[in-house]
Amino acid sequence: MTVPAVIQADADVIVVGAGPAGSATAFYLARAGLDVLLLEKTRFPREKVCGDGLTPRAVKQLINMGVDIDAPGWIRNKGLRVVGGGLRFELDWPELSSFPDFGLVRTRQDFDQIMAAHAVKAGVRLMEGVNVTGPVLDDRSGHVVGVTTKGGATYRSRLVVAADGNSTRLALSMGLHKREDRPMGVAVRTYFESPRHDDDYLETWLELWDGDTLLPGYGWVFGVGDGTSNVGLGLLNTSDAFKTIDYRDLLRRWVKNMPAEWGYTEENMVGPIRGAALPMAFNRQPHYTRGLVLVGDSAGAINPFNGEGIAYAMETGEVAAEVIVKALRGTTPAQQERILRGYPQVLKDAYGGYFTLGRMFVEAIGRPGVMSFGTRHGLPHPRLMRFALKLLGNLTDRRGDASDRIINALAKLAPPA
Repeated sequence: MTVPAVIQADADVIVVGAGPAGSATAFYLARAGLDVLLLEKTRFPREKVCGDGLTPRAVKQLINMGVDIDAPGWIRNKGLRVVGGGLRFELDWPELSSFPDFGLVRTRQDFDQIMAAHAVKAGVRLMEGVNVTGPVLDDRSGHVVGVTTKGGATYRSRLVVAADGNSTRLALSMGLHKREDRPMGVAVRTYFESPRHDDDYLETWLELWDGDTLLPGYGWVFGVGDGTSNVGLGLLNTSDAFKTIDYRDLLRRWVKNMPAEWGYTEENMVGPIRGAALPMAFNRQPHYTRGLVLVGDSAGAINPFNGEGIAYAMETGEVAAEVIVKALRGTTPAQQERILRGYPQVLKDAYGGYFTLGRMFVEAIGRPGVMSFGTRHGLPHPRLMRFALKLLGNLTDRRGDASDRIINALAKLAPPA
């Protein structure tokens, strides 16, 4: 096993990207006593394409990190309102010991800035406006021992974390390309001035039509609490129409059918319609190679059931930090490498079976008629929908009720992603 030589480092760990994954990773590393350099290519505040909705799974991570979610600007919600099949009903978030019973909404305009600032309070050194262009490799071992930047600077470290999103330059430079056997999604959204800005529920629409074709995906209406609603839609590449649809036009056509009093018109639109890719179900592997650790979107850590990424960004950041701290403390280079090579298996043990179930789900709803059948026959049954809310949101207790036990057993039995 080839290991890197001891180097003169600017930091113990360099984290590239100050989104939720990067800031969470940096926070936990710094809290454990490591010297962490967090590099962000833009400057805060900055916008990111997102639904801005945070499920109880994401809220749990914020609470664990000590983020003040009672401060102004955090909008709480009780659960999910589902619209489809001619029905409209509300599902409260489940009451579980593992997760809080509420969700949140916060725009990415300042959510990421709050997370980065929280990491800085823990001791992280944040540098904004630093565009990382590639890794620095050890001549002997080929391990990543730092990064280069667009400005011509070089920063060295014992380890580098790629938290630079779906289009990660670092992972690509190390030969880690997307797996074609994993689902991809696309999300488009905009903001409208609307009286629905303070809704108590996240609202999801399960029927997205393109002419006579029912598409695999959903639309959403999330009240932001500042006079606007985040309105968008997410679609999966399991549909034959995925490559030919004009998503922005589809969003415009969809909101035209909304009630006029909601105000979802071009005149009330705040900013342009923006889109982003959603890398799902660990579509980039392995999650560690030669001194580079992948977290969040860089690792394809997005739930294929519902397109949720922020919770898994923060969770994989915490998991990665635990492994990195163990590897860098009091170990030989060979021991360090052995521990780091176990990181991909740790992620597979945590999420692999569940993500495999998600892949099966998205493949199924991509078939003509399946989505329509599920909407018609599933929505009228409240008990089934409560089960679906737990399954799609990955919200269960280890020793919970019957639905929890079924979901946990299925995830355990499914082969890892």
